[in-house]
Amino acid sequence: MGEPVAALDSVAGAAAHLPDPARRCGIDSVRIARIERLLRENDHAGLLRFFTDQELADAGDGPGRAASLAARFAAKEACVKLFPREAALAQIEPADFSVRRDNFGAPLVVPGPRAEALVGRYRLGPIALSMTHDREGAQAVAVAQPAVLDVPLAGRLLYRLVPLRRRVILDNLRRVYGATLDAAAIERLAQAHYGHLWRLASEFLRFRWLSAAQKLALVRVENVDAFAAAYHQGKGVLLLTGHFGNWEVATVAGIGSFPHMRGRFHFVRRAVKPDWFDRLVTRRFRRAGFGVFKKRGSLDAMLAALANGDAIVFAFDQHASPPDGIAVEFFGAPAWTFKSLAIIALATGAPVVPATSWREPDGTHVLRFEPPIPVVEHAKTGEAIRLTTRAYNAALERFVLRRPEQWYWVHRRWKHVAPRTRGRASPTTTA
Repeated sequence: MGEPVAALDSVAGAAAHLPDPARRCGIDSVRIARIERLLRENDHAGLLRFFTDQELADAGDGPGRAASLAARFAAKEACVKLFPREAALAQIEPADFSVRRDNFGAPLVVPGPRAEALVGRYRLGPIALSMTHDREGAQAVAVAQPAVLDVPLAGRLLYRLVPLRRRVILDNLRRVYGATLDAAAIERLAQAHYGHLWRLASEFLRFRWLSAAQKLALVRVENVDAFAAAYHQGKGVLLLTGHFGNWEVATVAGIGSFPHMRGRFHFVRRAVKPDWFDRLVTRRFRRAGFGVFKKRGSLDAMLAALANGDAIVFAFDQHASPPDGIAVEFFGAPAWTFKSLAIIALATGAPVVPATSWREPDGTHVLRFEPPIPVVEHAKTGEAIRLTTRAYNAALERFVLRRPEQWYWVHRRWKHVAPRTRGRASPTTTA
């Protein structure tokens, strides 16, 4: 289970699967004496290998501190045991989970990036915790239930009767979920995605008739502080996003919440077919006060915008053939990805702030900013670009797994690029 487990010598752990493989239960026990020794032998920095700052603060400094931390570590271990295969491969460890209290004082699991990805891959809902301790040890039980997926009637009908790109959608879903979900669960995800596409089309038509106030009322913006902190660095902001939810509605209406930034948000777009649809989308952006940069030939304009302190939005989840793209892992397989974002970030120092959007069940939309992703420095420029681009793809993976039915699965993200012939590369779809 890795170094933390050996150091704490936690015992009496077990993992059990209920009849439905998506329902999981993990149990663990930790001796309090081991935590007391850990506290004696480590300063604050050393303790951060096992606990977060918040967990250490929540445990307090009184005589019950060791028991409180023992219960938290038992809970982390119990969460690890929800994923026995990944634990055996050292792909998950207790440090990938943290334990907090909700507003009612109940324990709450907060998965880190690696844990969040696994929860999403197995389509699990929130993890429920129960913790206790006596004089000798602390015990915890973690239970994960299947995530609830609403499949609307429109999605089921479109899947059966109008199977536009159904093979592409299913192939993409199998690539991501084939090792963790059965065929029936993958088909339900596909049907839910068709339902999302139906709502997407209707919203696009309806949105043009709404007033500015109605548009703003449709969208809730979360974690604005992440964007504000990046903006105040004075280097401009690079916004990393993809085709999540109704991303055009959410970004146009949500970013409209910043009237002082009118004219200082710019979208990097690749032309889409048919031409009339592309012109319509571009016109909507410009009427809302946003600039539009083309994918190619706009580098100087982008650098000027960043120097002015503007924000540039990159939809980063589409295929990019060379020379614009490089092959970087995306959900465990090479995917040709735009390298321009990493190049600009490395050259300018502008912070890259991930942003995602989704539709709530009541039809409203959420636009959420995440903490900036630092560039990955390397002695070789090409390797720095590749590693930084991989970090961006990893952020997109987490967004996809949170609400998979609202990502754009119809896109051929994993196209194969044939070897160059006479100086050109030819993209073809994978079998």
